[in-house]
Amino acid sequence: MKALTAALLLAAACAAQQRDLRLEKERPAAAAAQVVIPRSYALVVGISDYRNMPDRALQFAHRDAEDIYRILISPEGGNFRAENVRKLIGPQATLAALRQGLEDWLPAAAQDDDRVLIYFAGHGFVYEGKPYLAPYDIDPRDIARTGYPMEALGRVIGGRIKARYKVLLTDSCHSGAITPEAGQQINRSLLEIERSLFSLTASRDRESSYEGPDWGGGHGAFTYYVVKGMEGEADENGDGIVTADELAEYVRRNVRESTGARQNPTSDRGSFDADMPLSYIPKTLARRLESAYGALVVESSMDGVEVFVDGASAGVVGKGKPLKLEGLRPGSHTVKGVKMGYEPDGPREEMVYPGRETTVTIKIVYQRRRNPKAAELLDKGIEQYNKGYAENYRKAVAEFEKALSLDASFSRAALYLGRAHNALFEDEKAEKYFRRAIETDPDYVEARAAFGGMLLSLGNFDESIRQLNAVVQRDPNHALGHALLAQAFRMKNLYPAAIEAARRAIRLAPAGAEAHLFLADSLRLSGQCGEAPQEYLEYLKLSDFESRLAGKLNYYVVGFLVGSGKKKRAAQTDIWRDLRSLAYFGLGDCERLLGRPDAAIEYYQKSLGFDREDPKVHWALGLAFTRKAELEGTLDPLRAARGHFRTMLEINEHLEEAELARKYVAKIDALLKP
Repeated sequence: MKALTAALLLAAACAAQQRDLRLEKERPAAAAAQVVIPRSYALVVGISDYRNMPDRALQFAHRDAEDIYRILISPEGGNFRAENVRKLIGPQATLAALRQGLEDWLPAAAQDDDRVLIYFAGHGFVYEGKPYLAPYDIDPRDIARTGYPMEALGRVIGGRIKARYKVLLTDSCHSGAITPEAGQQINRSLLEIERSLFSLTASRDRESSYEGPDWGGGHGAFTYYVVKGMEGEADENGDGIVTADELAEYVRRNVRESTGARQNPTSDRGSFDADMPLSYIPKTLARRLESAYGALVVESSMDGVEVFVDGASAGVVGKGKPLKLEGLRPGSHTVKGVKMGYEPDGPREEMVYPGRETTVTIKIVYQRRRNPKAAELLDKGIEQYNKGYAENYRKAVAEFEKALSLDASFSRAALYLGRAHNALFEDEKAEKYFRRAIETDPDYVEARAAFGGMLLSLGNFDESIRQLNAVVQRDPNHALGHALLAQAFRMKNLYPAAIEAARRAIRLAPAGAEAHLFLADSLRLSGQCGEAPQEYLEYLKLSDFESRLAGKLNYYVVGFLVGSGKKKRAAQTDIWRDLRSLAYFGLGDCERLLGRPDAAIEYYQKSLGFDREDPKVHWALGLAFTRKAELEGTLDPLRAARGHFRTMLEINEHLEEAELARKYVAKIDALLKP
């Protein structure tokens, strides 16, 4: 019997945790026809505040890293899959995390034809003639032991990371941080790391790199132009692809001009492919006829105005705080200023001239005037919508449609139309109106959060992450955005990122039940069953209301249980039951993995009480009863185990665990044979 149970436990230790039905849509090609986008991996590091160096804090390194992350995962940019980009910001960027990402993850993940990008924004130091990158926990009194040696970076990139394209972008010689001699040594070592690597450093020998509000409202000069270049401004030949040579030339020229030649980014051609693709621009830019770039200086009559240039967000401008946008291609650009509740200014055409700054004044003056009848219809629709249930959603849709017909710019009506169609599982209509709300008011974070939630429920995790990332970047205190982002990361198996996002959501809104569930699930699936149970119990406590009320609740993500193995999307009541079932399942899994089968069985049976037809729970119960038989040294629990394995097969004989279940039933039958 011990041989049987050992085999069962070994084979199923992780299998029962994978209660995931992956419904991820393929990303469409984002560049011109015939372009093959390589599989890509990136490690993005940004450290502004150092644990042991409070006097050497940077202002914008963390924002730089967030912007690099945004452009990398954008289909109109780097086109990296979100699960292939690891982001270490501030306290996350410890020496241990840096080593794990560089020395373990990237060498294990990347293959010969892939693309690998490493970005670092923070401090660099030289100790006893050797250069080091400074992780968050560096001790300036013990740099050799707590810094990350450039020699190690060279060994990893040159000898261990297998990739056709290798990119290193570094901004580590900040003004006042190190001596010119140290900066020279750091920059030289970065350029000499590996000849097949495209290495672009922020400054030249004996120079410092600069940051400040002049670059996009608050960035390092180097990263600001790297991002602008990858957004398409560096596409010199207008073919829709930004190459290594194009980006290097664009960044060098613009950083030099904007800093008065005090900072000169440097790259060494080496033997890397000059046509190495760095970003893909679906809407190919017109071929450039001018050799110089220009700038827009955006002023505003009001605080908190988001500026869009050529349809992309360029930053937020305030009254008396101009937003300087440098490095723009000469010619006509569309500029629009938006603020929720006000009539936008634009879009309108503004000319950018080579080598000149053009001042643009955004005038946000008039509050958006609503048709009184449209506002009345919206209120009536919300009243029906808040009642829940399909018949009320239908009534709400009718009211919202009338409101929108009277006022085509009524973004709130469009949002609620999206929500109502989403609640009715009419996905195409829901997406249409969510997008309409966002197009009307691009800074409408509530609409982006709702849209991101729907995308999450449909299994479109990459686009969900992009929308939700825009929410939390625009509003760092948006608890729902962080909670939904946690679940999106969880569905991509990005458990550290999911845990961080869930913790942020809980700090902002401790009573938000679902964030506790997402945190618990991410902890469990990453093998951290010590803390997970208390988070599951907190979710169960916060969501402890009568199931008859569940149909009246408006779950932001009606189908966020696509990852639980459940495909039902019949009503909010089902979702409430499924969530509680999942919480009890998670508690059972933790107890089983901690070697406590009796407690596991009790929780699994509670999970089964919400859905008797869940094959995953029957599978887990079979494992728990098998473990109980082993610990007690008796055969009786094996009869219960056999029953649950058989039930699992009857419900769904095509699960990946099905073949194992058949073998276990046969072995149990042999043991129980008189």
